[in-house]
Amino acid sequence: MVESKRKEPAELRSHRWFGKGPLSFGRRSRMLQNGWGIEEFVGRPVIAIINTWSDLNTCHGNLKERAESVKRGVLHAGGFPVELPAMSLSERNVAPTTMLYRNFLAMETEELIRCHPVDGAVLLGGCDKTTPALLMGAISADIPCIYVPAGFMMSGSWRGERLGSSSAGWKYGQELAVGNISAEDFFEVERTCAPTVGTCNDMGTASTMTTLAEVLGFSLPGVSSVPAVDALGARLAVEAGRRIVEMAWCGLTPSDLLTEASFRNAATVSAALGGSTNAAIHLIALAGRAGVTLSLDDLDAVARSVPVLANVHPSGEHLMEDFYWAGGIRALLGRIREHLALDCATVSGRTLGENIEGAKVHDANVIRPLSEPVAEGALAVLRGNLAPDGCVIKPSAASASLLRHQGRAIVFDGVDDLAARVHDPDLEMDERSVLILRNEGPRGGPGMPECGMLPIPQKLAQRGVRDMVRVSDARMSGTSYGTCILHVSPESHVGGPLALVQTGDVIELDVPERRIELRVSDAELDERRSRWQPTRPQARRGYQALFAEHVTQAHLGCDFDCLASSGGVPEPDVHL
Repeated sequence: MVESKRKEPAELRSHRWFGKGPLSFGRRSRMLQNGWGIEEFVGRPVIAIINTWSDLNTCHGNLKERAESVKRGVLHAGGFPVELPAMSLSERNVAPTTMLYRNFLAMETEELIRCHPVDGAVLLGGCDKTTPALLMGAISADIPCIYVPAGFMMSGSWRGERLGSSSAGWKYGQELAVGNISAEDFFEVERTCAPTVGTCNDMGTASTMTTLAEVLGFSLPGVSSVPAVDALGARLAVEAGRRIVEMAWCGLTPSDLLTEASFRNAATVSAALGGSTNAAIHLIALAGRAGVTLSLDDLDAVARSVPVLANVHPSGEHLMEDFYWAGGIRALLGRIREHLALDCATVSGRTLGENIEGAKVHDANVIRPLSEPVAEGALAVLRGNLAPDGCVIKPSAASASLLRHQGRAIVFDGVDDLAARVHDPDLEMDERSVLILRNEGPRGGPGMPECGMLPIPQKLAQRGVRDMVRVSDARMSGTSYGTCILHVSPESHVGGPLALVQTGDVIELDVPERRIELRVSDAELDERRSRWQPTRPQARRGYQALFAEHVTQAHLGCDFDCLASSGGVPEPDVHL
């Protein structure tokens, strides 16, 4: 492994704050003011516990207790734990979208680590954008870090049917709209689909990203598969506390873990999981922070070679609880070990291959063998004159009959226009129409909201239509399903070709050939481009103005252009 020799106390980063004799008087005296003794924090690794708990983030409802478990482990190992609160990105309660604030939390994480007297950090998160944000900040700060996920909620149930916490809303919301269930039925689903604290129990963005954090080497083995309310999660949090102290002494940092091979491992596992399309954006952003080149084409190439093996919503039948009991991520990694670089380093001090030794699959229907996959293709990257820089689709959650399709465009200029007109019975469309939503990309959204799963028009849903081709520069919830083409790049707000589509234009989709085309001549597109103007004003001040100025397009990870890569910022001067 890459761990160096054990540091002396004077080599700890916190020594610059606390260990300089009379020059450290002010900082030490203020620590004493809090009731701590000098022997507790001087000469010991100081460990930051970056906690994204919030009363408005039920996904992280257990993180107060997780923080206490981590503290126990840090103290047992001879470290000094300090809890630092950070912005909590609740997927349901943060508006207009948590993606607007992923980079905010990444900046906060990096600066919390850099400006404080800490030798290592334990990152507590779980909800969708929280995991990549914490890791992005930790990569750029590049001190020893371990990620501890909140875990997913237990399974819900309604009238004998087990419910995914988010996919149930998509499914039964549609049934309510066409009159197949009553409002009271729908409210019963609402009351029973999310029975405990924790992240979504489908294979949505939360479970995708917590799993990929483990595969990248940031978590202890198996922790990403543990439910939020399982006592094993608390025990692993204690172990993370112990381990981060040892990492602080030995200096194992994110730059020691992250390589082209480790990111290829993450892409491979995302494909086998049937992971969220959002992982494409987050992995590219994480790789950019680590100085590793990773493109949409790299992700597409991996997804072509690795089928979906996790039989979990929305690509499959089961929920994350079943995945856990079937053996979890260690068992799935064992299934695909021939596709993995097993010598990659991890925070455990062992390689990825060593971490999965002895792992077994306990239910082959939940974690399928390579010879009996759930589906082929969790991600496909399409290009054409409608998306010169690429767009994505999740074939495993789409209708096979629509993967090759040609239809007439119905254009909506943003979510307000969509809400106003999509269910209009006089709007001319049929099941072959292609619904287009634009002005919802990184800058246009702002923040690229999860509105890419456009609703099926009510008049078509009443006739039994349950899927249509939908195209947008927005994202889609990882718990969603359907033939949705997402992340069209460049986005319409900056003048991408999606901005030039008119209702009635023909859109051609060919997922097997990785193509999406607008059947309009180049001359006509040039003429339309000469008349195009942005339709939505940008914020003139504050964080949203900063976001619009610096955010990159989806195919580049939507990070800020000034934040890519690690390092580049000097350690703070520590004077008086």
